[in-house]
Amino acid sequence: MKSPEEHVHPLDEIRILDLFAGPGGLDVAAHFLGFKSIGIEWDANACETRYAAGLRTIHADVRAMREDRFDEIPTSVDTLIGGPPCQSFSIAGTGAGRRALETVKDFMQRLVHADDEAEIDRELDSFAEDPRTALMLEPLRWLLKAIETEGRDPYKVIVLEQVPAVLPLWQLYAELLRSGEGRLDGLKYEADCWTLRTEEFGVPQTRKRAVLIARLLEKGAIDRPEPTHLPFALNRRDSTKTDESEPLLPETKHRWVSMADALEAASRPKNPHVNGSRFRTAGKMRFFVVSNYGSGGNPRKRGQRQSWEPAFTVTGKVSRNKVYKNPLDYSAGKYDRFTIPESGVLQTFPRNFPWSGKDQAQQVGNAVPPRLGMHVLGMALRNEPPSEEELSAASTWPSVRPEVTGKLRALGCGDGSQCPPDSHKNTDSPPKTT
Repeated sequence: MKSPEEHVHPLDEIRILDLFAGPGGLDVAAHFLGFKSIGIEWDANACETRYAAGLRTIHADVRAMREDRFDEIPTSVDTLIGGPPCQSFSIAGTGAGRRALETVKDFMQRLVHADDEAEIDRELDSFAEDPRTALMLEPLRWLLKAIETEGRDPYKVIVLEQVPAVLPLWQLYAELLRSGEGRLDGLKYEADCWTLRTEEFGVPQTRKRAVLIARLLEKGAIDRPEPTHLPFALNRRDSTKTDESEPLLPETKHRWVSMADALEAASRPKNPHVNGSRFRTAGKMRFFVVSNYGSGGNPRKRGQRQSWEPAFTVTGKVSRNKVYKNPLDYSAGKYDRFTIPESGVLQTFPRNFPWSGKDQAQQVGNAVPPRLGMHVLGMALRNEPPSEEELSAASTWPSVRPEVTGKLRALGCGDGSQCPPDSHKNTDSPPKTT
């Protein structure tokens, strides 16, 4: 496996374009599968993490790149991936996206069937309770742009992921891509979408993601990523059984990965980034986590997970969760918190991933778990899951020299003049990398 810094140049070898790239969950997955990628990211803090990790990045607004800077995307890109911001669709968000679901679907139909885009933009600006809702259209608009731009080939593979509430949009995406109608100009894709549970793919947390995979018909049928682990049934807390409504999985599946398993593995050998020894009691990793969610304002009603269970969904508020070694500590109000690297491990980022910039907890929570990404991209790009060797290698991130980080920052930000407005207003100098 090559170091990320060996992937900096040339740009014409890049296969994957990651819209809304965040700190790099899908790009990390692509790296460990051997694919080169470049990401577009609006948030300056996430960009700093990406630069420190050696991930090629353009610090820009996805819409502005499509409208004014499309020619900067390498022509070698044949795969479009991404997860548009989910706050307006997620349970934890405002719900504006859920209320606008049918309207967004209508805009998708209009885009494909050649309605005036300027008029669509005007209507989007006026209707959206949350402007981020309109970003759900961007992957479709990027596909249409590639089809209609001279000298560009259409994307051969498309991978999109989001919260489960977005599944109806992915279903419409799949329907439109299969049709080849309108501006798709007869171009047809094999496309399917599912809701996947992260713990069924070895991620030590319970989290559901709606995933779409589409490939040009010539690339063949698409298989659903096959779970490798048992699901976690909270109502039973039983590692051998599924939810009431689901059939038992074959015994050949691994048990889900617990928080203790993940942190213990990341702490060995002695690791300056992740040190779970403070959670050990009598030589064993024992603790329980009290969530910041689900309380209705009443701390006594907040959910709890034991160390031998998967974590709660890791969100941008993961640093607010409280970690207790025993009930006595709980009674005394004596608690610890997960560090940023530990939170990253619960997302399956490498234990030494160089989180940088500000709002690091938010970066961690916004990311796609790389291990899930490896399974999804593996099926999308080569129709097979990651190998055990690839998954094992994904526990450690190669070091990146400071001069490479500097080159990536120059590539992504330059003098800052093309970066999103005010995105550097609180940064007098580039943040230090770790």
